[in-house]
Amino acid sequence: MIRNNLHKYSVSAMCEVLQISRSTYYYEAKQRDHQEEELTQLIVQVFKASHNIYGQRKIKVELQKLGWQVSRRRISRIMKEQGLLSKYTIAQFKPSKSTVNESETVNVLNRKFNQEKELTVIVSDLTYVRVRQKWHYICVLVDLYNREIIGYSSGPNKTAELVQRAFSTVPYNLTLLKLFHTDRGSEFKNHLIDKPLDTFGIKRSLSNKGTPYDNAVAEATSKTIKTELINGRVFEHQKELDLELFDYVNWYNKIRIHGSLGYLSPQEYKLSNL
Repeated sequence: MIRNNLHKYSVSAMCEVLQISRSTYYYEAKQRDHQEEELTQLIVQVFKASHNIYGQRKIKVELQKLGWQVSRRRISRIMKEQGLLSKYTIAQFKPSKSTVNESETVNVLNRKFNQEKELTVIVSDLTYVRVRQKWHYICVLVDLYNREIIGYSSGPNKTAELVQRAFSTVPYNLTLLKLFHTDRGSEFKNHLIDKPLDTFGIKRSLSNKGTPYDNAVAEATSKTIKTELINGRVFEHQKELDLELFDYVNWYNKIRIHGSLGYLSPQEYKLSNL
């Protein structure tokens, strides 16, 4: 009661009205703080021991086994304060409905995923990532020759602008690119993309409708990013995601070994074939 009214009255006045000594109040307050600290440590331990799976209900049961009777509301508050989020309570991604690219462009690539020259065929895909309470997206451009991520971008909107920004990060002369292959997502059909492709003489190729295997390498790269960078994480803001993605792509291209490349990194593979 005293703690809840500190913003209105002094401790001395409230202790006098309640007929308790100030020393008693401060002793009990210190005891409560110590108990709260001990409980917090226990909740963190139980949560981590469950491999970040347990939510309020199961943590409550585990605390009861240890002799603690704690309300789910209190457990929830402490979990939020400690940033503990159960894997089962992470919001599931609900894809937004978008129109299918009805372009007459055919599947020129035709699943020829092994290319003998760099920058001959670039494939692309988008994946989603949690930034606070919203879904953001990552776009990658992958060279089929050595599986290098040559361009990437991230942002809050699944649009052609995201793809365009990925192209803007490519460190190579775009006139070297011969073919750009994607699925039929509407974000890949827009004048923002068509114009630079036409300017640099890059041909288009689209997967057949409802056939994800036609873009298997790009989808596999997105899955790898989700597994190694995204899963189980909630980024605090877009800047944090951008920095983490920059570091990851650098590691992916220069250090991470790939079974399809004879257990070399993309850049090692390229250098070994010069």
